[in-house]
Amino acid sequence: MAKTSSSPAPATPASYEAALEELETLVARLESGQLPLDQLLTGYQRGAELLKFCRSKLEAVENQIKVLEGNEIKPWNQE
Repeated sequence: MAKTSSSPAPATPASYEAALEELETLVARLESGQLPLDQLLTGYQRGAELLKFCRSKLEAVENQIKVLEGNEIKPWNQE
């Protein structure tokens, strides 16, 4: 039986923080220059998915803030 190089699709991150942590780890591995070419492509694709996930989470939070603030994002004053 021939072994296939395709692995199951990575799971959707549990949270924004988990996605960001995975993305940071992935970037470090890609920048190390130690990955084989096929893993570079896979890593790049996963990174693009993680970036899309993070952007969508940030956009969702921004939209919720706009609703709470009446469609206008106001400066956040820490007191």
